[in-house]
Amino acid sequence: MSSDLQVRTDPAEVGMDPARLARIDGRLNRYVDDGQLPGFLVTVARRGRVVHVGRSGFRNVEEGLPVEEDTRWRIFSMTKPITSVAAMMLYEEGAFQLTDPIARWLPEFAETRVYVAGSAMKPVTSPQVEPIRVWHLLTHMSGLTYGFHHAHPVDAMYRAMGHEWGTPPGADSAEVCRQWASVPLVFQPGSEWNYGVSTDVLGRLVEVVSGRPLDEFFEQRIFTPLGMRDTSFGLRDGDDVDSLARLYSAVPGQPGGAATGFAPLDAMGQAAHRKPAFLSGGGGLVSTAGDYLRFIEVLRRGGSYDGGRLLGPRTLAHMVSNHIPGGQDLETFGRPLFAETPLRGVGFGLGFSMVLDPARYGVVSSVGDYSWGGAASTAFYVDPVEDVTVSFYTQLLPSSTLPIRNYLRQLVNQAIVT
Repeated sequence: MSSDLQVRTDPAEVGMDPARLARIDGRLNRYVDDGQLPGFLVTVARRGRVVHVGRSGFRNVEEGLPVEEDTRWRIFSMTKPITSVAAMMLYEEGAFQLTDPIARWLPEFAETRVYVAGSAMKPVTSPQVEPIRVWHLLTHMSGLTYGFHHAHPVDAMYRAMGHEWGTPPGADSAEVCRQWASVPLVFQPGSEWNYGVSTDVLGRLVEVVSGRPLDEFFEQRIFTPLGMRDTSFGLRDGDDVDSLARLYSAVPGQPGGAATGFAPLDAMGQAAHRKPAFLSGGGGLVSTAGDYLRFIEVLRRGGSYDGGRLLGPRTLAHMVSNHIPGGQDLETFGRPLFAETPLRGVGFGLGFSMVLDPARYGVVSSVGDYSWGGAASTAFYVDPVEDVTVSFYTQLLPSSTLPIRNYLRQLVNQAIVT
């Protein structure tokens, strides 16, 4: 499981056309040349062999620092699959059942109320009919939310407590969970899908069940075995700050139009310059393309790595199956995520989304290809039908600024010729 990004395989040997693979960089370079994207790094592998690595632009535009293979990226919600794998490792050890109420370990959630009506200042609530269970956290059916959604009165309640793109200064995992538990749920657990802090609460569950801080569990049980030497909660002492890509935000265009560029977002970006008080299982890691490729390869292999195994193949298969009730997709069962994020034909499992119907999804893809991405426009997917893995890295908020994730699928799939 080499973490270097050197292409040592002729793409034709694994059924891919190198000229067609070059179209990936061509399209992404247009974003860089047009001033819409600061820089990027993209990897494509088939049958476990890297066949394409493209990079362009700058990790720091203002200082002229180019994107390098060892550039560190804020992967934000690409932390979630790692936390989900950590939880399922404990599940395989018999630490809990997926149907267990989380209040067994996190009692603060035992009496959390559920929003029914009213405003953020005067909400009308009712008791939980169904407790939050472990599988509700893994599937985002817990009723928890994000303050940055700006779509529901409970979102506003999160923001009022200091939970939007961050958490209150100095609050650790235990404290933020207590704060979230004091706010109503958006809906009764299990009744809908809503993207929120569920995986952060899952990270706290991993801490309590394992008896270790989340960073220690990750380091000892996942990162060290896989050789992920440059993945951590924020930069560590001695890390080169210049190796971390600068964070940018999109500059809005005309109402209803595309973004016209990007600007530095240093106040938010500097949070990753050091280890935070809150170890966010939902979005706190920085990593490199080489490191994360090792994690993706474990997923592709069904949980194994050279010399060992993180998960059993049946467990991983269960995780990447659709858990939405009745086989529904996120459009019919979920609340809107982002306007540019297609939910038609897409299901959700235990930490991953997956394509259920490529025709409804509207992008050339395989049934069962599974994925997730981060707030700064990073993304990855695994296509088990074509045995392809793809990862993409940049630092542009929000992830809905450009339709990069759809372009990745169509451009990679057109390059598969046998």
